[in-house]
Amino acid sequence: MTLASIGGWSVPVPEWIYYPLVTVVLLAATYFIARLLAGFVAARVRERRGELAVITRRVVYAAVIAIGVFFALGWAAQNANVTLFGLLVATVVAALGLQQLLQDYVSGYYVLLERHIRIGDRITFDGSSGTVSDVRLRVTLIKSDAGDLIVVPNSELFTKPVTVHGKSPRSEPPA
Repeated sequence: MTLASIGGWSVPVPEWIYYPLVTVVLLAATYFIARLLAGFVAARVRERRGELAVITRRVVYAAVIAIGVFFALGWAAQNANVTLFGLLVATVVAALGLQQLLQDYVSGYYVLLERHIRIGDRITFDGSSGTVSDVRLRVTLIKSDAGDLIVVPNSELFTKPVTVHGKSPRSEPPA
């Protein structure tokens, strides 16, 4: 392998140095790209929905790092199947091992995005009623009439009927 070739002059590099060197360069580039992309996406999300900026930044950062690591390992092994296998394993682990947690986060993302339930709304859910005190990405906090704090996973709010008291639906602008 040659590291560089200028004119008729070249720098020979043994394979045991070349592949690890390029792999380290790929990983470093992945790190900087992940930081830049995560910052850019977080800034865009912060403009619309400030409370989602931190988690969106972390998700984008982790995803870019994971993809970069799989690509670097695939390049080092000189086999694209390593990259595909790594992505497949990561997907299966996430789907099986974190299924309920991911369901709560995805549901929370939709609860926050659609804004059917907001802080201060009076709701009835699953036989109990109270006032929404906080809507987070994974859970919604409800203060009951008796003063108790009810922590409801957002997947429950997403899949079961919720009554929002004293709120009229907003009229949508005509298309």
